[in-house]
Amino acid sequence: MPATHRIPATPETIRWGTFDGSFKPILEVESGDLVILQCVSGAPDVVAEAEALGLAIPPALVAIHASNPPRLGPHILTGPVAVKGAMPGDVLRVDIEKIELGAEWGFCGFRPLGGTLPEDFPYRRMLHIPVDHEKRTGLVPIGGGITLPLSPFFGVMGVAPPPEWGPISTKEPRAHGGNLDNKEIGEGATLFLPVHVPGGNFSAGDGHGVQGDGEVCINALEMCLTGHFRFTLMKDANLLYPRAETPTHYITMGMHEDLDEAMKKALREMIGFITSRTNLSPADAYQFCSLAVDFHVTQTVNGEKGVHGLLKKGLLF
Repeated sequence: MPATHRIPATPETIRWGTFDGSFKPILEVESGDLVILQCVSGAPDVVAEAEALGLAIPPALVAIHASNPPRLGPHILTGPVAVKGAMPGDVLRVDIEKIELGAEWGFCGFRPLGGTLPEDFPYRRMLHIPVDHEKRTGLVPIGGGITLPLSPFFGVMGVAPPPEWGPISTKEPRAHGGNLDNKEIGEGATLFLPVHVPGGNFSAGDGHGVQGDGEVCINALEMCLTGHFRFTLMKDANLLYPRAETPTHYITMGMHEDLDEAMKKALREMIGFITSRTNLSPADAYQFCSLAVDFHVTQTVNGEKGVHGLLKKGLLF
């Protein structure tokens, strides 16, 4: 029977801002197992401001800050978790079965030199946003207070990158997944990731309470979340780039510094996906995408910008 494993966020189970193919897993599980990962968000300055506002700070976040872990990029990741038998050339299927809110607040900010319009907003601004767990809403302190329904997901979900890449920041999404910031991949969705090292070595973090496509100012509603991830190993699945699906749509993705190139990548991935599942030619699929597939700008703030294509289930298969 599949087992359930729970991993709290502690100084020993997190990496701050780094993916690296040489990292050893903190846990090895069987294909089919469920892993519950506690993930936390918030740098010391953000936490200090929250504390000054009287907001409760999760003890896990306090302990991690006190340990002063090495840091490369912006996100605190829990993991990595290895799946027994996974080898390069395989695919890790990640079913996101449940997402729990992990704090009573989140934050959204911008800073100089970051975001989509750094020339228009060359200063720092941070909003701390109270969260109602029962109503699943956040109260944004602008315009007299704006209540937003939450739709939580993890901005960062990824496997270890190829070892030859060495340590890389969690900021840029790439073929290993990482900082996808794709709001479609929430509770009930499935993410497919190509395996680059034995075990795959999955990590997650960068919890988002809610986000608009584009994530234009740098942040979504950044907050602590706990994810229930079921891992299934797909042998010899021949996938080179992350894909996903929801109960209603199939999703392809493209990432590139140039948004036009990100769009081309997402489109080529969708054409390839359609032709692999049907008898349509690439030209057929190209035209079908123009008629029936929606392409959204995922995010424009991570260096490698993102586009994702959405094919409604039932139109072709």
